[in-house]
Amino acid sequence: MSQTTAAFAESLGRVGATLHRTDAAGVRAALREAVAPPAVGSRVPIADVSLDDAGIETDPTVRQLREARTGVTPAAFAVAEYGSLAIRSRPDGDEPVSLYPERHVAVVAASDVLPDMDAAFERLAASFGRGEDSVVFATGPSATGDMGALVEGVHGPREVHVVVVEDR
Repeated sequence: MSQTTAAFAESLGRVGATLHRTDAAGVRAALREAVAPPAVGSRVPIADVSLDDAGIETDPTVRQLREARTGVTPAAFAVAEYGSLAIRSRPDGDEPVSLYPERHVAVVAASDVLPDMDAAFERLAASFGRGEDSVVFATGPSATGDMGALVEGVHGPREVHVVVVEDR
C-alpha cells in the first residue's frame, strides 16, 4: 500500500467510513462485502470493473433509486488528508445515487487517491478547463447538528464504504 493510500485509510477510519482494497479482479467480491441489496449504481470508468457483474442496477428508475439500500458510484478522485471523495455530476446519475440510499459505496482507482487539497485543486483546475465543473466533496457519513444533537443520514448516506482498486 502506498503512503498516500495508507493516509487515506487512516482518514477514512477517523470519519467513520470503511475501506476495501482490491485489484480489478477482486472488485466483485469487495462489492459483495460492501453492498446491501437492493443496489443501484452508475458506471465505473475503471478498466475491467463492471457493476452489472455484481448485480447492481446501473440504469435505475426513480422508484429503484428510492427503494435502494445502497448506491454505488465512482469517485473522480479522493483526498487522503481528509478521507474525502470527489463525486462528479455526470449523466449517469452519480450525485443522486451517492446521496439517496442509506449506504454509499464509492469506487476509486488507487492512482486517483491524492495526498492533499493542493493536489485536488490541481486536478480540479485541469477538469474545469475541460468543462467538467460540477464536483461534490463527500467526507464520511452524512451528519448534521443543526437542531442540537448530532443526527446522521439526514442529507445523505448513513454509511460510506470505499473500494480502492489497485492500478499501480
